[in-house]
Amino acid sequence: MLLSEFGGKELVNLNDGSRLGLIEDADLLIDEETGKIDSFIIFENRLSFFVRNDRNGFRIPWDTIRKIGNDMVIVEIDNRKNF
Repeated sequence: MLLSEFGGKELVNLNDGSRLGLIEDADLLIDEETGKIDSFIIFENRLSFFVRNDRNGFRIPWDTIRKIGNDMVIVEIDNRKNF
């Protein structure tokens, strides 16, 4: 899958059905030692790609992905961990 195809999908929590945000609005946290994607960082209250009014976000580990569908990515998280 190309990153451009991944970007338009919505992150949804399997445990409670909550919508966590769009992947295109998230940042990726990449492990500098391994080069692997560690997690998504979802920012709340994001104004635009270039300007954020709040840098507080929460982390969704890459290994919590359970299913990638046509329109959404299902993740399984118990709680939001602040970043």
